Amino acid sequence: MKEIMEIDVIPEKERYTYEDYARLPEGAPYQLIGGQLIMVPAPIPYHQEVSKKLEYLLYDYVELKHKIGKVYDAPIDVYLGEDETYQPDIIFISNERLGIIKEDKIEGTPDLVIEILSPSTAYYDLVPKKEIYARHGVREYWIVDPMKKMIEIYENRDGEFVIIRKEGKGGRINSVIIDGFEVGLDVIF
Repeated sequence: MKEIMEIDVIPEKERYTYEDYARLPEGAPYQLIGGQLIMVPAPIPYHQEVSKKLEYLLYDYVELKHKIGKVYDAPIDVYLGEDETYQPDIIFISNERLGIIKEDKIEGTPDLVIEILSPSTAYYDLVPKKEIYARHGVREYWIVDPMKKMIEIYENRDGEFVIIRKEGKGGRINSVIIDGFEVGLDVIF
């Protein structure tokens, strides 16, 4: 007779911490945002299509061709504090900062974070997460809007993001921090 494993249930509380978050079952669809466990439904196929294309281009450039860092995609935990643990869509960590990659999570800020908007997560990507990413020193932040077929690129200046570029379908974008990385939006959307 097989034993049934009990899942540790997280009690309801006003503010959750990383300790609470870490007790969730692996693959649980949550992010810890401002001390709240926010359920994040699976993205739609088009979101994943956009993510796959962008991640492949970044991975090819960063890891295969230039060997300047590591690229990861969701779900991967990015721990930014006791009440902030996110799962960005795509991240880049430069070789100089690979020490933030731990066995169970990324402990610190990636150099580049890319969030692909979904109806259920857009508010979090555009407001609280964006502010926390900036405050914690993410150097470059991309907001990818698959429905509008647009990408906005932000650069961190003294703990705040400043929009550097906004392009729609047919345009081209390039990274502020990854020298030479340029993408035509027609390849993404």
